[in-house]
Amino acid sequence: MTQIERELKQLKEEVIKMWTLVRSQLDKSKDALLHYDQNLAREITVKEKRVNSYELKIDMHCEHIFALFTPVAVDLRFVLAVLKINSSLERIGDISENVANLIIWTEEKFSPILLEETRVVDMIEMSLSILDDALSSFEFEDTTLARTIFMKDEFLNEVNLSIIKVTKEYLKKYPEEIEQALNIMSIIRKVERIGDHTKNIAEEIIFYIEAKVLKHNKEDFS
Repeated sequence: MTQIERELKQLKEEVIKMWTLVRSQLDKSKDALLHYDQNLAREITVKEKRVNSYELKIDMHCEHIFALFTPVAVDLRFVLAVLKINSSLERIGDISENVANLIIWTEEKFSPILLEETRVVDMIEMSLSILDDALSSFEFEDTTLARTIFMKDEFLNEVNLSIIKVTKEYLKKYPEEIEQALNIMSIIRKVERIGDHTKNIAEEIIFYIEAKVLKHNKEDFS
């Protein structure tokens, strides 16, 4: 194995570690929401610093590879993709922290009826699923799996588009729960962005493996 091959292997391992941490943060945000666990929510906000540290470490490693090895072809595409994937993962980490803060700021346990009717938990679970698919496609260079992410993201868009109508109907029945309803609406808006970031990750995976740019090219999403 050459030196650049060792560096790229190490870089990939670092990204997978960050990915695992970000995934854990999102999963904990789901549990904190379901069980109104404010201590778990606070743990998420504290661990966000680790996500930020990973982002900086990976960025610096990419710069190191550019400076010392001047990668070309697939190696160059891989490092360029990692820079963008790294940024998207950090933003997903930010979203988990934002969800945790909304849980901390909410004064009482979320209504089970509200959680069910808004489908917010289903939404987070779908976000976890597509994040897992993206990780597998990255780890095993599976562009077929990466392409499934674009279709799965439609569920997140659907829930997001329906949330105003669902919230209005809910508040007609439970007008005293306006704070909870508004916080759940905010959580859904934030979680919908996870789908967008994961789609960006999928595009970068396809870019470095196939040398094909999918951005703004919807015909290649299937």
